[in-house]
Amino acid sequence: MRWATLVLLTLLGCNDLRTFRGEWRGPRVGDADALRVNVAQTTQARLAIDAIDSHGLSARLAIDGLLPETPIASLAGAEADVLAGMTFGGAPLRVYLAFAAVPDGGGDALAVVALYDDQRVEVRVLRGGATPLYGIFALTESGGAP
Repeated sequence: MRWATLVLLTLLGCNDLRTFRGEWRGPRVGDADALRVNVAQTTQARLAIDAIDSHGLSARLAIDGLLPETPIASLAGAEADVLAGMTFGGAPLRVYLAFAAVPDGGGDALAVVALYDDQRVEVRVLRGGATPLYGIFALTESGGAP
């Protein structure tokens, strides 16, 4: 019985994830200086999710003044590791890790894409080193097709 329930919940989760396919937009959030390292207060982000399931994410991410529309894909290693089950405060349904090539010369940034059951998406973009980045974006569905 437990096994059947687990399979059913997994299948429902897969169906729910597909509803996130499409275009999402939203502002940078968080007032603390540590949450907006080299990302302006008024910056907006756009995420166009092209393919998604419990095994991976393929999307295009754009961040005003920082990142032109750039393809991202979840990391195969993270998907095959315990990181695939990562969670944090707010209890996201699923979290994906990807790298985005930022054209500012500071190197790639880690993009953390979190999906929530109330049909919202958060994207965190972070990078260390000489040109650090840290920004959190709260995205809502924009209704446009990717």
